Amino acid sequence: MYDFLIVGGGIVGLSTGMALYDRFPNAKVVVLEKEAEIASHQTGHNSGVIHSGIYYKPGSFKAEFARKGSQSMTDFCEMHGIEHDICGKVIVATSQEELPLLDNLYNRGLENKLAIQKIGVDELKEIEPHVSGLGAIRVPQAGIVNYKQVSQKFAEIIQGNGGEIKLNAKVEKIIEENDQVIVETKNETLKARTVINCAGLHSDRVAFAAGYKTDMQIVPFRGEYYNLVPEKRHLVKHLIYPVPNPKFPFLGVHFTRMIGGEVDAGPNAVLSFKREGYKKTDFSAKDLAEVLRFKGFWILANNFMKEGMEEYARSFSKKRFTKSLQQLIPEIREEDLIPAPAGVRAQALSSDGNMVDDFNIIMGKNTIHVCNAPSPAATASIEIGKEIVRRISGNSHLLEKDTEETAYV
Repeated sequence: MYDFLIVGGGIVGLSTGMALYDRFPNAKVVVLEKEAEIASHQTGHNSGVIHSGIYYKPGSFKAEFARKGSQSMTDFCEMHGIEHDICGKVIVATSQEELPLLDNLYNRGLENKLAIQKIGVDELKEIEPHVSGLGAIRVPQAGIVNYKQVSQKFAEIIQGNGGEIKLNAKVEKIIEENDQVIVETKNETLKARTVINCAGLHSDRVAFAAGYKTDMQIVPFRGEYYNLVPEKRHLVKHLIYPVPNPKFPFLGVHFTRMIGGEVDAGPNAVLSFKREGYKKTDFSAKDLAEVLRFKGFWILANNFMKEGMEEYARSFSKKRFTKSLQQLIPEIREEDLIPAPAGVRAQALSSDGNMVDDFNIIMGKNTIHVCNAPSPAATASIEIGKEIVRRISGNSHLLEKDTEETAYV
């Protein structure tokens, strides 16, 4: 009998395991990961940005956890000798129409208690000489790290405390009883007092398997990238972002300097025909059928038809992709870009067609389900783990099974 069983060996599941040992040092913890190694999906295909929290609604979990998480992630890396760089970023307005949007974003950043600065063209040129813009916001606390390396250290800490990490352990069935949860994998049957669902791209399926039907479904969006050729990496000094389009729920293509020296350019955002569909040719009839049967998807598609078609056009046209990047750095040419690995964002979508805007944690009887944790979840992972443990600590039913059954919203 385990005290805690975590489904999902990505950065959120592993940070939760680490946080459990901080609070319950004598607990028996196991992490189940369906792949042959940890951090194989969203974590391992992450752009590596330590986000500041500037974009998110003030008072939301995303805003709070990103702000606190950027500091706790930096502190963790410094403590454990993990390479990182708090290089800062600029968010650039490239047209007159974007200047009022830049002002709105600046005010949001101040509401989120961030130490940011509005800068003009001259200051922007000092920071990023090759960028073309009419104004910008400088965000000094943004940075970069390799989140797979962070996850490996989380795993080492769990194992060092006596926890187990089981690989190739895909969860096939969950039975939630009054005083325990039975979890069946393809290899064995396990029992735990509390199960924590951190399954990312499959979090809604795990919640459903445990008997919890929500009003949301994970819809996978693939983000495709290019790398700058080595001789053009000097064009990007830090992180360079556009002003987000308020009519479209993604950030737009940007430039990200990576740990190791590479520079990523992208991503776009297109529907993936498979939950783990990193290539255009990846296809799952089951995954696509689930999306097409979900009415929320059709509402979203109708609301963003024009923007969605533009994203697909960029997916199949390097010329269009390059043109988008040239709005920030006019010197970029098609021959400067080489294809890079894509990522898939596990975005929860509600039945009314709205993207679930915040991290979403659902409390069950003996289970906890992290049902929406897209970006900036890697940045916020330490804080998300702490929040899950805080909720466990505040609910005696999840700790002592001789208390009366409690209903959770």
